[in-house]
Formats: sequence, C-alpha cells, structure tokens
Amino acid sequence: MKKETLSIRFLYQTHIGRAILKILTKPFLSNTAGKFLDCRFSRWLVPLFIQKHNIDMSGFEGRKFRSFNDFFTRKRTPGHIDITPGHLISPCDGYLSIYPVSQDQIYHIKHSAYHLHDLLKSQALAQKFAGGTCLIFRLTPQNYHRYCYVCDGIRMESRAIPGKLHCVRPTAYASFPVFTENSREYTRIRTQRYGDIIQMEIGALLVGKISNHSQKETIFQGMEKGYFEFGGSTILLLIQKDRLAMDQRFLSNARQGIETKVRLGEKIGTLKQTGCE
Repeated sequence: MKKETLSIRFLYQTHIGRAILKILTKPFLSNTAGKFLDCRFSRWLVPLFIQKHNIDMSGFEGRKFRSFNDFFTRKRTPGHIDITPGHLISPCDGYLSIYPVSQDQIYHIKHSAYHLHDLLKSQALAQKFAGGTCLIFRLTPQNYHRYCYVCDGIRMESRAIPGKLHCVRPTAYASFPVFTENSREYTRIRTQRYGDIIQMEIGALLVGKISNHSQKETIFQGMEKGYFEFGGSTILLLIQKDRLAMDQRFLSNARQGIETKVRLGEKIGTLKQTGCE
C-alpha cells in the first residue's frame, strides 16, 4: 500500500510525474492497454490479481475466463437486492461518502470543490439539484464492478462526456479537478413521486472504461445498468432537495468524515414523497 501511495504522489505532485501522467492518459495508450486486457494473452494476470488483492471467488460464476477483462467484469451469482418501493439502494459494492450540494452548485469531495454545471455540462440541470444530496461510491480493485439502477423510473436522457482519464485515488484530488478531467456518463431518471435523480459513472487512469447497457426507457430498481472494465471507478448519485432520508449509520460516519462500506442492492436511505411530478 505504501509503495502504491508513493507512486500516486509522484504522478500527481511532482513536475516529472505530471509530465509522465500526460503521456499515460493519451487515448492511444489507453486503447492499447484496453485491447491487451481484452485478449487471451492477459489471462496470466488473473491469478496474480486474485492473490494480490485477496479476492474471494466464492459466489461468482465458476468458469474459465477468456481474458483479464472477462475476469474483471465477471458476474456474481444472484444475491439479495432490496426492491422495496421508496427505498434508495446502493448501485454497487464500494465505499460511500455523503455531501450536501450547495445552493451555488458547488460541492466538496476529498477537500476539493467542484461545480455541478462543469460536472454535468448543464447549468439548468445543475440548478435542479441545488440544496440536494451528493452520494459518492468509490470502488476498489477488490469490489464487484457491475452496477445497477438505484430506483424505478423513466430514463429521461443519457449523456457521455469525454475527458482525460485520471486516477480517482484520494491523493489525486489535491492536484487535479479529477471528476472534471475524467470521462463520465450519466443518466437522468424521472420518478413519479420522488423527482429526478442523476446516476453517473466515472472512469479513471488508463483504461477505466464505462460499459453501459442499451435499455428501454422504463428501468427498475436493481436492474443491471452496466459495468466498469479494469481501472479505478466511481459512481455518483445526485438527489434533489428534501427528497432523501439517509439511514442513520451512513450519516453518523459521514459526520466524522468516514466512508461506509456498502454492497450492491442494499438499502441506504428512503426517498421522501413530496407529491406527483
């Protein structure tokens, strides 16, 4: 862990490291790395990765993997997903942080400030979530990298925003506006009783590929939305003002600046009805 931390600091906090980072984040290198991880010659990486990250393979589909990415995007055997109407569920396995969205469209993540209109590329959409709640789900290499929709609703729009891929590890935040540099995709979900919700996937260093499924307008709580191929990854949820009551254990940790471990499909809060939209 110490060695990895030093390498991230070198890349983001030194002039030489930043010069190397510019090369590492070029599309051609990302594409080349992605093609290698998709090919059968990358299979030898699988046992090494499992051993390094102490990954428990029980509960996953038992089969031979065609490539490293085939392993990385493996499916888990069906587990419990809370489909209770009005419950907001975690879209993925990972670590959850909670932040308020300020009235001037700025929210704070890992000691850096971000403007929602830059994140969404829409001033009008950003304004819609002023005073609301921002939930950040950080995935690690050990986590399951498939994710689901957090509630029932209608997909109003989906948008892919290209960007430079940078590492999403905490050290990086002090040197770069990470989320505005990363490629990201978001879906605006319209619910009948709870307003609009934004669910955004964010890629990371090198490959960090976001693979969202093509789906019909109507989506359901717990339905698989897509998966990340190899690379650090993050999911962000935006909830409108006065629409969400988070479970107390998450709020208690958030007040102390502590991330909470979550699992795909578990209830993290309750959406509050405020009248039909």
